[in-house]
Amino acid sequence: MIIRIVKLHFQADKVEEFLKIFEASKQKIRAFEGCQRLELLQEAENPSCFMTYSWWNSTADLEMYRHSELFKSTWAKTKVLFSDRPLAWSMNQIEKLA
Repeated sequence: MIIRIVKLHFQADKVEEFLKIFEASKQKIRAFEGCQRLELLQEAENPSCFMTYSWWNSTADLEMYRHSELFKSTWAKTKVLFSDRPLAWSMNQIEKLA
């Protein structure tokens, strides 16, 4: 299991636009082959900062998504709204605690 974490900083006046993009694409991302889960988090002290967490069956599934038209079109609309460079990590899940 691969967990992809992406930290996104948006221009304050572009947050609502980002949320609309996420709303329009979240079910398509979640339905993408190999995607098990998708979450969007908003920083409590900075409402212009978000993190996406997505769970993938494998690195290959994540890479297939990252090279898909869905990702390319969603990313193209999203990246113009940033106020800072995004940060991303791909993490192996070692243990899940219930």
